[in-house]
Amino acid sequence: MSSNNSRTAVITGAGSGIGRATARAFLAAGWQVALAGRREEALVETADGDPRALVIPADVTRPDDVERLFSAAAEAFGRVDVLFNNAGSFGPAGAVDEITLADWNNTIAVNLTGTMLCAAAAVRQMKRQDPQGGRIINNGSISAIAPRPLAVAYTATKHAVTGLTKAIDLDGRGYGISCAQIDIGNAATGLLDGITSGGALQPDGSRRVEPTFPVEDAARTVLFMAELPAAANPGSVVLTAAGMPFLGRG
Repeated sequence: MSSNNSRTAVITGAGSGIGRATARAFLAAGWQVALAGRREEALVETADGDPRALVIPADVTRPDDVERLFSAAAEAFGRVDVLFNNAGSFGPAGAVDEITLADWNNTIAVNLTGTMLCAAAAVRQMKRQDPQGGRIINNGSISAIAPRPLAVAYTATKHAVTGLTKAIDLDGRGYGISCAQIDIGNAATGLLDGITSGGALQPDGSRRVEPTFPVEDAARTVLFMAELPAAANPGSVVLTAAGMPFLGRG
């Protein structure tokens, strides 16, 4: 499977939603892709028999799983050029006085610690490969900029991911490693069924059915970021459904 002339990517959360769409976009563009996620059957469905896809079941909150993921990707492909750090969880609904410590910790484990563990493993691999370097793209959220009501755990982790992104990019400069973040709002996935049916909770307490956009457009944007030359870093990209209540969340 290995080809040193091909670009290679690791995509977490590749079994559904934005991760699945992005993995398929990378494969269609000729990339070799390591598909990571907790459910092997979902990853196999994403791969759809593509010989350039490597299915690696892994839980990003488990350090041993993360190390195994990057070791398998490097062994199969020879190097890792891009990590799309996509795995995440919405976590509990509730204000800061309403959520449990267990739910808070679980959200941090997936959205922040998992992102850190994967970035650390990617950086270690990118430092030792020849030629050295690579790109990390973290999936933030527009909640990294402006929160939704009753989403304190999710919002806090996504704000933290922004700081993590900036720190990784700064520390990676001397090794040809860049780090960028995409903040996506209302890509049409199964996770947003409530926004398109019962309506999303607004700051004034009302519910509103919000517009969405095709998840394939989010995938194409991540691919664009990945395929920029090493001399260019997209930094921070915000992609939302046209007309969604974002800047006016209050």
